[in-house]
Amino acid sequence: MPDPRARRGIRHPWTALLAAAAAAVLAGAASVTAIGEWVVDAPQRVLALLGFRPDPLTGLIRPPHATTIRLVLAAADGDVLDRAIGDFLQERQTPAPGRRVIAVDGKTLRGSRTLDRPATALIAVMPHSGQVLAQRQIDGKSNEIPAFAPLLDGIDLTAAVVTADALHTQHDHAAYLHQRGTHYLAVVKRNHPGLHEKVRRLPWRDIRPGLLRTRTRPPRPSPWSTASRPSPAAPAVRAAVPKPCSATRATTPTRTAKSCASGGSCRSSPARAPPTSRAWAHSGTSSSRPSPCSTSSND
Repeated sequence: MPDPRARRGIRHPWTALLAAAAAAVLAGAASVTAIGEWVVDAPQRVLALLGFRPDPLTGLIRPPHATTIRLVLAAADGDVLDRAIGDFLQERQTPAPGRRVIAVDGKTLRGSRTLDRPATALIAVMPHSGQVLAQRQIDGKSNEIPAFAPLLDGIDLTAAVVTADALHTQHDHAAYLHQRGTHYLAVVKRNHPGLHEKVRRLPWRDIRPGLLRTRTRPPRPSPWSTASRPSPAAPAVRAAVPKPCSATRATTPTRTAKSCASGGSCRSSPARAPPTSRAWAHSGTSSSRPSPCSTSSND
């Protein structure tokens, strides 16, 4: 960062003042006054780490005044400062596996709107890992389109994929990215009727499935599914479950056979097997509870 101040009367290093302002913003300061107050209240150890020099007589570091911080921030070139911070973040960025994807988007600076001034608009470039590599302020009388190419000039775009919204689907942007040797993903809407019609008429159905890469996720279990609920504990004693009716055959004397042997009417009523052979053997009577297998017949 070049120092625009005159050489005479300099007390604090230029880089230390900018580092102190950045540290104050990271600590939560949202205004120039809050930045100055944070620097004044910073302990001696923090001021030494930021780069401030101690007094040769007392050995103490005199923090800069809040007015000094305000004048430094007013004299600093915002675009140059953003580029320096972006270069610092690029050097510390860990290379991600696979293809590098970079997004370009414009945002409004929160808290910048006042009664007599509109909100400040910025355009930034950021990889999907989350670091802001570069940003520029957009002219209040223009939009993001003229700031697209200057924003990407200082970033390595070799074999990367640049994504942006439909506003940047411009012929000049595509030519610039092609010249830089990078790939790009353009969003085509009806504000470009000729290009939209050409894209719509492309043979999308003839694209081979091998050229498309899809990602599927395993189905998420429903909270109302019985498979995801724990099964209730089994009771200590279970009731006897009768065998299926199709596999049950009467092997003990039936009610119809006993009534015929005692001289009663021998009607051809269906034979009903007892629930269990043990209950029939001990009862000795025909008043046992009928079996649910009422369709079984005698052998």
